[in-house]
Amino acid sequence: MGVSLDGYIVGPDGGFDWTAPDEEVFRFVTDEIREVGVHLLGRGLYETMLYWETADQDPSLDDSMLEWAAIWKPLQRWCSPPRLPAVQGNARLASGTLAEEIERLRASRRRATSRSAARLSRRAAALGLIDEYRAGSTRCWLAWHSVFPQRERRVDLELVETRTFSSRVVYLRHRVAR
Repeated sequence: MGVSLDGYIVGPDGGFDWTAPDEEVFRFVTDEIREVGVHLLGRGLYETMLYWETADQDPSLDDSMLEWAAIWKPLQRWCSPPRLPAVQGNARLASGTLAEEIERLRASRRRATSRSAARLSRRAAALGLIDEYRAGSTRCWLAWHSVFPQRERRVDLELVETRTFSSRVVYLRHRVAR
């Protein structure tokens, strides 16, 4: 997910245009999504990603965007139901709690991810359900809508990988120390 230096994903105006990836970062994210079995989405991210249900019909898209659409469209998506009455495409509303759904995914050995779903990620983090954090840290400070739970508990992390892109975005991958 794209996060500000202080762990936020949207600014005070609700905007996240500052997270738009350059070509190099977009290729990296596309390669990462290939490894995912299920994508977890909250309402905001689900609504943002609805565009990709029909993006392959957009004549202005370049090859890399069409490739993303081809990967995204068949990807199974689990959506948190509290404020979503219905979903489209290859998405489904969760039938259980967040903890139950994540445990079901773990039992099936399917890799799940959530990119920039702040509320959903905060809930999962507060419940100790996140195994790994992968973040592209940008060069700004927002102090508004954090992906991390506030004052819930300490989480020790082990640095697994770093990468600095030419755009100066820094990718950090941490595994939760158990």
